[in-house]
Amino acid sequence: MKPKKNKTIVPKSKKNAKEKKSGPGAEKSSTTKKTNNVLRGMHDILPKEEKYWRAFYRAAQNLADYFQFGRIETPLLEESSLFVRSVGRGTDIVDKEMYIFEDRDGAKVALRPEGTAGVARAYIGNGMWNLTQPVKVWYVESMFRHERPQSGRYREHHQIGFETIGAKDPALDAELILIAYSFYKDLGVPVEVHINSLGTPEERARYINELVSYYRSKRSYLCENCRLRITKNPLRLLDCKEPSCQPVKEAAPQLVDWLGEESKNFFMKVLEYLDELEIPYQLTPTLVRGLDYYTHTVFELVPNFIIPLAGDEPAEENKTVGAVPSGAQSSVGAGGRYDLLVEDLGGRPTPAAGFGIGIERAISALKQYNELKKTQPPVPEEKYDVYFAQLGGDAKRTALKMINDLRMTDIRLAFNLYKNSLKNQLELANSLKVAYVVILGQKEVQDKTVIIRDMESGVQEIVDQKKLEMNLRKKLKKI
Repeated sequence: MKPKKNKTIVPKSKKNAKEKKSGPGAEKSSTTKKTNNVLRGMHDILPKEEKYWRAFYRAAQNLADYFQFGRIETPLLEESSLFVRSVGRGTDIVDKEMYIFEDRDGAKVALRPEGTAGVARAYIGNGMWNLTQPVKVWYVESMFRHERPQSGRYREHHQIGFETIGAKDPALDAELILIAYSFYKDLGVPVEVHINSLGTPEERARYINELVSYYRSKRSYLCENCRLRITKNPLRLLDCKEPSCQPVKEAAPQLVDWLGEESKNFFMKVLEYLDELEIPYQLTPTLVRGLDYYTHTVFELVPNFIIPLAGDEPAEENKTVGAVPSGAQSSVGAGGRYDLLVEDLGGRPTPAAGFGIGIERAISALKQYNELKKTQPPVPEEKYDVYFAQLGGDAKRTALKMINDLRMTDIRLAFNLYKNSLKNQLELANSLKVAYVVILGQKEVQDKTVIIRDMESGVQEIVDQKKLEMNLRKKLKKI
């Protein structure tokens, strides 16, 4: 008699789950399904977009070089208290948007939500007050904010920033506005400057009392966020974009009426510089910016053309040109003066000012403007002088060596070692609009020659490989 085998009893729920998971029609787990999906609010920057990023980097670098700003890079992670102290409690960034967590040592850290606080910390921590003042720095960095993605703003976005620390002069404010304005002008995007003055903290405190009193009398007309802002952060009432709050905001007391003579004179001098520079600007009494550290001058760059929306999940009615969604942000850059920030972070009293431009939002504005102006050319592709074509294994090896030899010259060379058909390579060369194609085949390898083909006339000539650079220079008039 055979002994009975012990049966393993599987509970029905587990058994069914197992069968469901491993059955022929089983779906992949949610974890597996999401492996290839980017997180909401994050995005990949693909090679086809690189021409825009390259154009923006070049524009920023050229301005930085001309106006004598040095490059600075600050850590992606900082103590969360740095941003709480600088940006301020009651702001959306600190209360709702910062990525805060504990590291393995138990320290509370945050992913950088904006660039100015880190630069101010670096100024203090590295003793930069000992340098010739003002210190002028610029950066290109990733910023992180857990907000609803909208209008080119992602949860991870990239920002170009310019900061000038160590001087209080209307010319400094004007110089920064000029750089920000010139950035878009150089890229062919029309913008105008919206500008206001927040005055000193004392002047602002008196104004806030008046503002709170006014808004309390209009409480029933306000959105839910504004009802909270009355007590938490009253200045942010003027930053609200909800349509229902606009009539109340337009009739609100204006901060400029509460400025002292010194603050008014400083602001007027900034405006005089802008008049001299012929920079279009609009006085905007409701402009306050969303950060606590600003004093005196604040400004935004706003496209002076109607732009279509670019959101994370746009509604159908928001896809048309000129539509404005609830809460939409229209600025493509912003900044201002922050004379108290360095001192608030533990440094000496040090005046300062700066601005930031979100690259994704700027690229979106450029694309939309190009689309609206049908005759406006897009950002130019990289231009090449010569295409190097090769045929066969031996030719490919020799071609790679010759391509590398030409790398340090000023001849812009295109090539594709993975295409073996001459026809395909000539088609690619034609699409790149190169003036000449260098052709290297098996026979040319043996003869130590190359063929140079004029793409316009179709005329070809054979030249010695050692004389290739000289011949190309003559043809391209680079001698």
